[in-house]
Amino acid sequence: MTGKIDAKLESLGITLPEASAPAANYVPFVQTGDLVFISGQLPASPDGLMKGKVGAEVDVETAKNAARHCGIALIAQLKAACGGDLDLVVRVVKLTGFVNAVPEFEQHPAVVNGASDLMADVFGAKGAHSRAAVGSGSLPFNVQVEVEGVFQIA
Repeated sequence: MTGKIDAKLESLGITLPEASAPAANYVPFVQTGDLVFISGQLPASPDGLMKGKVGAEVDVETAKNAARHCGIALIAQLKAACGGDLDLVVRVVKLTGFVNAVPEFEQHPAVVNGASDLMADVFGAKGAHSRAAVGSGSLPFNVQVEVEGVFQIA
């Protein structure tokens, strides 16, 4: 039987990928007490990593979609941290989004809304979180955005 959050994901047409393995000397998440800190997730679609500089070759809506994909990857890691039971999530505590943007770009919050809106859609009131949306001169593999998160679980 699937849980409420799994059913919500299904109703939204979201299939979680397998939680990705770390690409270097770090772990994908750390749990301390009832908090889970999830390492930055990169935006991957079925076509591969979503690359490009926002404000140059990538527009805000495309980058917002990339941030949503980062959010999906965060939820996949969170599911692994919860032993497969996303109903253990008490709340989304904080998201930090890094936007690979040209220096004059000013719409970082609009981009990171892709991940924030996803958390609200999936977790409802438990998805309300604090947040930072930060501009970055570059990101690994030239991805459009990277998002990390902190979650409280039971």
